[in-house]
Amino acid sequence: MCRARCAFVTCVFLGSVAALEGAAGAREPQAISGPHEASTTVDALRLARQARDAGRWVEAEAAYELALKAADAAWTTDAVRAEIAAELGLCELALAMYRDAADHLAQSLRHRDALRSGLARRAEEGLKKAESRVVTFYLGVSPPDAQVFVDGKALGRPAPTYELFLEPGNHTVRARLDGHTEVVSAFEGQAGKDSSLTLKLPRAPERGEAGGGGAPGAAGGGPVRPADAAARPALPLAELRIGGAALATAALAAGTVFLLRAHVIDGNLAEREMMFRGQGWTPTTCWWPKAPSACGEIGKGLAERDLFATLGNVALATGAVFGIATAASFLAEGWLLDEAPARGGVQVVPSATGTQAGLVLQSVW
Repeated sequence: MCRARCAFVTCVFLGSVAALEGAAGAREPQAISGPHEASTTVDALRLARQARDAGRWVEAEAAYELALKAADAAWTTDAVRAEIAAELGLCELALAMYRDAADHLAQSLRHRDALRSGLARRAEEGLKKAESRVVTFYLGVSPPDAQVFVDGKALGRPAPTYELFLEPGNHTVRARLDGHTEVVSAFEGQAGKDSSLTLKLPRAPERGEAGGGGAPGAAGGGPVRPADAAARPALPLAELRIGGAALATAALAAGTVFLLRAHVIDGNLAEREMMFRGQGWTPTTCWWPKAPSACGEIGKGLAERDLFATLGNVALATGAVFGIATAASFLAEGWLLDEAPARGGVQVVPSATGTQAGLVLQSVW
């Protein structure tokens, strides 16, 4: 009985392998792990090549992306994954998805020797074209096990160095690690140019280390008591004004940068919409049950645009509040001291442009 069952299972297994080989063809990459990942990879590659040969780039990109995910989950060779990544990157390049194209083409060329010569040459040419439209960003991190975020998105497994492809514009990099002080840096990247940055996270001071010195003459130092804190003089009004002006300037500058970023993203979305409409897309294409994968990127772009627009408006409002408070401190000082400002007092002048309106306070203190 056992021999009959074993023979039956062996026949079924060999038959499944033969069926997969026949479906894949002579040049189909073979997944060796589970039957589900193998069949998904083979089917997705067949659909992707049919769509690619017919010039249906949206369908081809979605199918190659599915094939790459299935190949990553299966036990496949570097050559298989490199070939799929190269074909996926070339489809993304045809759809003007330059950042994704650069990612996948660079991934494939890390195993250039495993690629067919024709495909390797096309991948190299495609990578050069994609790099001319994006920012190539080299990032170094110390300690190397710090968690890194670029524009709020985690980079995944920690590493000492990273090679990233980013959209042109302003970006923020943040690194954190337990026992170290968090580091944040910002930079502006230009299309076709390389940018590099090194983040070094200093060790955080031990608890109690900052206030252990104590007052002069006190035995052994110790924490500051409430009476000592009350005896300290308040910050001079001039320093408060300088701080308020600095905060107002920083908030207004940040708001302007956020709004410019939202404008750039909106322009990119408009260009992609025109391109997709030329390929036959309609306003309801992304509502389909099997919507193209590019719809997800469009949704992310819309959310990112709205986020930057909201941050920009909040930052501008915050800067206005600090600016008004700083200006009001000058007026309050004059009223409290019963001193009239020189040269005719305060002049309130309306100011208006094509996009904003407000009041300008003019005087001398």
